[in-house]
Amino acid sequence: MLVINEIFYSIQGESTYAGCPCVFVRLTACDLRCRWCDTPYAFTEGRKRTLDDVVQAVLAHDCSLVEITGGEPLLQADVYPLMERLIGSGRTVLLETGGHVSLTDVPGPVVKIMDVKCPGSGEAAHNEWSNMDRLSARDQVKFVILDRADYEFARQTMRDYDLPRRVAAVLFSPVHGELDPKALTAWVLEDALPVRVQLQIHKYIWGSDAKGV
Repeated sequence: MLVINEIFYSIQGESTYAGCPCVFVRLTACDLRCRWCDTPYAFTEGRKRTLDDVVQAVLAHDCSLVEITGGEPLLQADVYPLMERLIGSGRTVLLETGGHVSLTDVPGPVVKIMDVKCPGSGEAAHNEWSNMDRLSARDQVKFVILDRADYEFARQTMRDYDLPRRVAAVLFSPVHGELDPKALTAWVLEDALPVRVQLQIHKYIWGSDAKGV
């Protein structure tokens, strides 16, 4: 049984899959409270659904890409058999996770898109640094950046863990509506960082308050 906030079909707004059609499965609940969180409705809103029901809802869409997100999806034990079932159906499965829950039990074929919480989030103390050793060459690491201090934290973390050599992509994302993307881009270019500056393109298409997109 899973507590599901929403299941919807849209385009991927972030990561190296940005722009691709994708089915999203958003699970309810998160034990962090990042100050820039854009899905606080997923903290508590949702309803119980069986694993079979969730899989059927995903497979009803003729789409090969699925993202499991939240909230924090790894807080629910049945998320692991859900990922296994979707992989078994031939889907490419992305996992969007906050980085504070162990990745140990995530199935190998899953593409992990893991946040590292910067100081501006208010939750940097909860980063589970041992997860860095659980990343593979197919995975991606995301830093959501509020200001110059966050940028310098992300830059140093990227270097300390040699992330550009170890994962498929390092994503630097400005907090929407708070950090000018031009500023972040200028910093990245000045330092010649091997990262991807990413904007949340779904917010530019539908607006920052839209749900189910």
